[in-house]
Amino acid sequence: MIHPASIVECDGSDAEIGPFAVVGPEVRLGRGVRIGAHAVVEGRTTLSDGVRIGPNAVVGTEPQDLKYAGEPTELFIGERTVIREFADINRGTAATGRTEIGPDCLVMAYAHVAHDCRIGRGVILANAVNIAGHVEIGEYATIGGVVPVHQFVRIGAYSMIGGGYRVPMDVPPYCLVGGYPLRVASLNTIGLKRRGFSGERLRNLEEAFHLLFRGEGTLAARAGRIVQEERWGEEAKNLARFMLESRRGLVC
Repeated sequence: MIHPASIVECDGSDAEIGPFAVVGPEVRLGRGVRIGAHAVVEGRTTLSDGVRIGPNAVVGTEPQDLKYAGEPTELFIGERTVIREFADINRGTAATGRTEIGPDCLVMAYAHVAHDCRIGRGVILANAVNIAGHVEIGEYATIGGVVPVHQFVRIGAYSMIGGGYRVPMDVPPYCLVGGYPLRVASLNTIGLKRRGFSGERLRNLEEAFHLLFRGEGTLAARAGRIVQEERWGEEAKNLARFMLESRRGLVC
């Protein structure tokens, strides 16, 4: 259903669009998309099946980047993702051409996702989180409220960042971080168990965590050992590789 007080310039036959919403001509709407009152969706934006856009959210607008010169860039939002009221998500720039949010994400009220970000499946951005340009967030990561994330930062999968803390460097996967300055507090054990980590899989990751963050020698040597030795599981190797590949420096 398209409310008669909305302005819809694309095919919205399979969507539900509330009063005073504005949807531009280049927008593509999947089945079962719901767009709330006063929301704005514009530019080359794809809302996949089941996406929900809350009232007054602004999605697909031009990037807030002085280098942007009107290039045709995109925003893609995956299936069943929910964008709550007053959230703001920008399209990409010519640098990558695309901002992407994966399926089953929750972007809470007043959050901002800037240009060229890549956000994986099942990520939760709490209220008023501010994600700068070119940030990459791995699947099932959770970022607490009012957290600013510096541009080009990578946030690892299954990590959790406490509310209110500034994120200037890469956050390792599977970790719980917080404090001033930001530090790794522990493995994100509760979050991992909720996602089905258990038994030998979790014990192997715990052992790798203690070696990487509490072991002797350089971090590069400890991480290299985990990558090379066969006894370490996939998650342990992912953690070690992430740390070796960091360019901005690591939250440790």
